[in-house]
Amino acid sequence: MTTQHTPLLFINATLVDGISDTALKNHQLLVEEGKISKISATPVDAPGATVVDLKGKTLMPGLIDCHVHVIASSANLGQNALLPDSLIAARAGKIMQGMLNRGFTTVRDVGGADYGLKQAQEEGLLNGPHLMICGKALSQTGGHTDYRGRYDSRNADFYASKLGALGRICNGVDEVRRAVREEIKAGAEFIKVMANGGVSSPSDPIDFLSFSVSELEAIVEEASNAQTYVSAHLYTDEAIRRAVNAGVHSLEHCNLITPETAQLAASKGAMACPTLVTYEMLKNEGEQYGLQPDSIAKIDDVRLSGLDSLKIMFEAGLPMAYGSDLLGDMHVHQSEEFVIRNRVLPAAEVIRSATSIAARLLRKEGEIGSLTPGAWADLIVVNGNPLEDISLLTGQGKHIPLILQQGKPVKNAGFLPVD
Repeated sequence: MTTQHTPLLFINATLVDGISDTALKNHQLLVEEGKISKISATPVDAPGATVVDLKGKTLMPGLIDCHVHVIASSANLGQNALLPDSLIAARAGKIMQGMLNRGFTTVRDVGGADYGLKQAQEEGLLNGPHLMICGKALSQTGGHTDYRGRYDSRNADFYASKLGALGRICNGVDEVRRAVREEIKAGAEFIKVMANGGVSSPSDPIDFLSFSVSELEAIVEEASNAQTYVSAHLYTDEAIRRAVNAGVHSLEHCNLITPETAQLAASKGAMACPTLVTYEMLKNEGEQYGLQPDSIAKIDDVRLSGLDSLKIMFEAGLPMAYGSDLLGDMHVHQSEEFVIRNRVLPAAEVIRSATSIAARLLRKEGEIGSLTPGAWADLIVVNGNPLEDISLLTGQGKHIPLILQQGKPVKNAGFLPVD
């Protein structure tokens, strides 16, 4: 197969660069040593390069999903946490392969994945997106990711070392500081905190406020000391506002946000990561895939406000990254978030959410998420123009015949020569 270091010259390409509102027609793009080397409207001199004619096709950055759980092989997260680590790892590999096939070359795991999975992908032992991880999400006793239920008296530490568990329990300022430090030591690149009630856990209503303000501030301080940021699971306006005031940077979900709080978050430099597709799928398919009745009863509390929240955040100027947050067999719907968002947002903005805006949230601007000289050649080729028909990014990658990670083809439907 063509190696990572073989120069590739794409010609006659329509470029969707992940930043602009419109496409660049009939451009050339050169990949050398795994990075984008040149972009030009005129012919590029590249002797020895493999030339790929993209007439009628679009070249764009690899997609980025900023809210996934690659270890969530079941919608019943309490049961998922009880499975053997070896089985969870094998299932995670399959989930990651599916994500890559859909064009997602980078994902941010917001609870569960450990450094071993990240390293396995980097070493080529697992085929999948580049992983950015937070380790275990932090939750208080009885909060989101405390799956013990009302009659389960096992010690809270029971789940902490299980690969299939999304989170760990910590209470009080001293405990949360230690938890942050332990996750950073274990390879976490940011910290995730469950600051509101959730759908999938048994004993926390949606409007449940998790952690005290002093605990949230301590978590933010420890993350800041480690030169990184805090991501928080949030639904209600009150929870979002207190998290923003505590210094939380990445606001997950945000279904019940008000214009005033969205404006506050934007003024503080925070970013949001909505995940509307998961509520559609949990409503339609959650029960058949193991979601418990208590959880199903909570879905509409957040699902019905989703599209309104997108409009509120967009009008407030609060940047929104792409997120899916799917569980178990519902991971196949990962790309449907594009179509859902496009109901109320321009296609270019939705595409930016999975490219340049996502890269900004991951603090990898100029490295991924845009067609920029010097950026890694994480690229996808699309049959047609997704700015005109965003559904071309759905369908399990059937409209995406070529995918590159750092210049290396990881999906190649007849484009490049094969040894």
